[in-house]
Amino acid sequence: MDKKAMLGPKVRRLRRERGLTQAQMADQLGISASYLNLIEHNQRPVTVPLLLKLGQNFGVDLQAFAEDEESRLVAGLREVFADPLFDGSDIKNQDLKELAAVAPTLGQAVVTLYRAFREQREDLQNLGERLADRDKLSLVHNAQFPLEEVRDFFHAHHNHFPEIETAAEALWAEANPERGDLYRGLVDWLLKEQGVRVKIMPADVMGYAVRRFDRHGRRILVSEMLAPSGRNFQLAAQIALLRHRELINGIVDAANLSGDEARRLARIGLTNYFAGAVLMPYDRFLEGAKRERYDIDVLRRRFDASFEQVCHRLTTLQRPGARGVPFFLIRVDSAGNVSKRFSGAGFHFARFGGGCPRWIVYEAFRTPGKIHTQLAQMPDGTTYFSIARTAVKAGGGYRSPPQQFAMALGCDVAHAGQIVYADGIDLEHTEAATPIGVNCRLCPRSDCSQRAFPPLNHRLIVDENLRGVTPFLFAPPPGER
Repeated sequence: MDKKAMLGPKVRRLRRERGLTQAQMADQLGISASYLNLIEHNQRPVTVPLLLKLGQNFGVDLQAFAEDEESRLVAGLREVFADPLFDGSDIKNQDLKELAAVAPTLGQAVVTLYRAFREQREDLQNLGERLADRDKLSLVHNAQFPLEEVRDFFHAHHNHFPEIETAAEALWAEANPERGDLYRGLVDWLLKEQGVRVKIMPADVMGYAVRRFDRHGRRILVSEMLAPSGRNFQLAAQIALLRHRELINGIVDAANLSGDEARRLARIGLTNYFAGAVLMPYDRFLEGAKRERYDIDVLRRRFDASFEQVCHRLTTLQRPGARGVPFFLIRVDSAGNVSKRFSGAGFHFARFGGGCPRWIVYEAFRTPGKIHTQLAQMPDGTTYFSIARTAVKAGGGYRSPPQQFAMALGCDVAHAGQIVYADGIDLEHTEAATPIGVNCRLCPRSDCSQRAFPPLNHRLIVDENLRGVTPFLFAPPPGER
């Protein structure tokens, strides 16, 4: 809000949606039609007072309206056109910015179409590999597309669902758990309100499952391998399905997701959201997070939650009038596969392909359990503060060892002063930040020794007698020389 907001295309779309002329909208905003025309063409910024008038007169969500969705769409389009399929195309960065500004719906359609194309291409490649071995011939199904669709659904809601927060707070009040004994409160509530008993089961009986609902026996079976925080989480998740299925289904139905798989994944995501909100009620958790300056270890002890549960909950603190630091979060395995991602704070994750090896999240695997910190700067100069640490999910014994992930939680450097992990770091000295990128195809940095691919639209320089610090030598595109 302190920065100059160039929101011309958004203002123009809002005016056209309301069927107003420039003169009519300008009159309602108390400015001249010529000034509004300059705003719509991004020749004047939308000031804070003007943004407030837009909210008052047209009922828009100011945070959503001021959010820089264009840059997120441009990042998605860059990834699309980074595909070797477009190597011969002379598509410049300005072209992508103009498409995102003038026709964002069309731009998003391009990203969606490319995503579907990529899924089909990967399916065909997998099928071709299997056809080479008749013993392994089978139909290939790729679940990545519904996963991406559900991630976009959560991002569109800023990973915050007020109706679910209200339902979780009501359950907390009804269960009335004694401090430090949420488990007993949930067990008693289930028996009294739902006639459902809870039983801890041996790992060999549960197999791969950590929770199972026995509908006929009216029992929730929970694996003995779960830590106390995991048991609380699973009980709360089952309560969401028993008591609030209609609420969750209503949110999913309103999202207009494309298929049954995406809808089921969204329901699971909302069920887990409810469980996290029960373990860490919004007001209590936000108050504690601010008082302890987002010290995750303190918060996990106070709310009897895991490191991952606390990190995830921190990304949801976006209630109007009671917001926390806008965090982004990513969870990866040791092979670099992304299994959880919430892109708050304007951070751009790679939708297709790998990430940047210079980012601190990959460093966490070297020293499990230790919190790493990093000040990192993207090629456009935006600087972020991140912390990273490994997280472990319960296994099933020797033959089914625990899963280990690395998690990164971060925010724009402007918010880093509120976080205890940034103490002692010169947040003003951004020149010392680690240079990172979205991924190699989209990163223009020429001095990165960890580059795996040349950047988009850069011509390779092949000279067997010349070896630089990077594995690729390349010339800038014609428009940047």
